[in-house]
Amino acid sequence: MIRHRRLISFDWAMKRLLRSKAHFGILEGFLSELLHEEIQILEIIESESNRDTATDKQNRVDLKTRNAGGEIILIEVQYQRQFDYLQRILHSTARTLVENLQEGHPYGEVVKVISVSILYFDLGQGQDYVYHGATRFIGLHRQDELQLSEAQQDLYRRREPHALFPEYYLIKVNQFDDVARDSLDEWIYFLKHEEVPEGFRARGLQEAKEQLDILRLPEAERRAYERYQDDLHQQASMVQSSYGWGMQQGRKEGQEQERLRIAQGLLDVISDDQLLAEKTGLSAAQIRGLRAQRT
Repeated sequence: MIRHRRLISFDWAMKRLLRSKAHFGILEGFLSELLHEEIQILEIIESESNRDTATDKQNRVDLKTRNAGGEIILIEVQYQRQFDYLQRILHSTARTLVENLQEGHPYGEVVKVISVSILYFDLGQGQDYVYHGATRFIGLHRQDELQLSEAQQDLYRRREPHALFPEYYLIKVNQFDDVARDSLDEWIYFLKHEEVPEGFRARGLQEAKEQLDILRLPEAERRAYERYQDDLHQQASMVQSSYGWGMQQGRKEGQEQERLRIAQGLLDVISDDQLLAEKTGLSAAQIRGLRAQRT
């Protein structure tokens, strides 16, 4: 298999390069393919969530942008497994809404927020690798979807209510099967492998191929990047080890509970504690404890 020249990972590029207007084309290309519309980035919005040290990697939004339509797009890359990640992105969008509505201004000026999560762990259960979430109002009786009136459409410059509410995109990178069926898949291939094969034509990818070449980094920057990648591998190994241990412990505890449940049901059938212990895999002391609980 021919290996292509490796590129800087997308999260590193967001920290070091994509904040520069000269590189907006890469980010605009990715967002245009994801959102199926032409995205022009007006500015990178700095906030407390855009800190730039290794210790601040956790629990933050990596990049916050404002597009030509005035919408705020939050982009986050997450490597470590987090079971409460969905609540976390909800909190991020809610905070962004509050931060961008000036005191005393009408609710009609609430900004549209789009949250994009690039995930290198399996979040939830599902067979797809890209998920989209939006708020829709469906009638309980007629199953029709609530629409905006003409006056509301003129006021908000939107056609449907869900366009007013935050939207969420979850990209489960590791679940991608490496078959690029469309231009978004080409981007996800890059996010997974840090490579752009010949023939890929998605918007922004050729710029990424030219500008994110590892070999073009200054020596000190390249060493810093390599250390960062090593840290990610170490973190992933630690998470995998602790998660695997937790799963094993959970299985053991579940088996123990099942044995106790079976033994409780047999207390009246088998009076010999040693025999019941042998039948259930428990100790005789555990059986005596169960009998004591019933008295």
